Amino acid sequence: MSWKPKGYSSVSPYLVVDDARALIDFLKEAFDGEELRVYERRDGSIMHAEVRLDDSVIMVGESVEEWSSYPSHIHLYVKDSLNTYNRAIKAGGESLQEPVNKEGDPDRRGGVVDPAGNTWWISTQL
Repeated sequence: MSWKPKGYSSVSPYLVVDDARALIDFLKEAFDGEELRVYERRDGSIMHAEVRLDDSVIMVGESVEEWSSYPSHIHLYVKDSLNTYNRAIKAGGESLQEPVNKEGDPDRRGGVVDPAGNTWWISTQL
């Protein structure tokens, strides 16, 4: 038995948000996220969820009094940053910056804010 679950990287961002289901749905639609696990509280809110994005797992929990929501910044490499950026906008994301390739940067990168307020920097190395 391994010291970590099979298929998990050593680091997984943990996002605490006000509406975990909305974020999970956004991750699935925008980034082809695969919902792995969801554990609900008695009131139906999501205590803990895990969504795979390519080779990484994002962990999500719904905010409660002792764990308030907190927006984060996440950097995500994808095969086609422009296509993924457009999918994220269609999925309910708000544009921060259309993907561009700035001088001296080997990446084409754009930014989107998800419905929970997290910023996703979407990049493709050219």
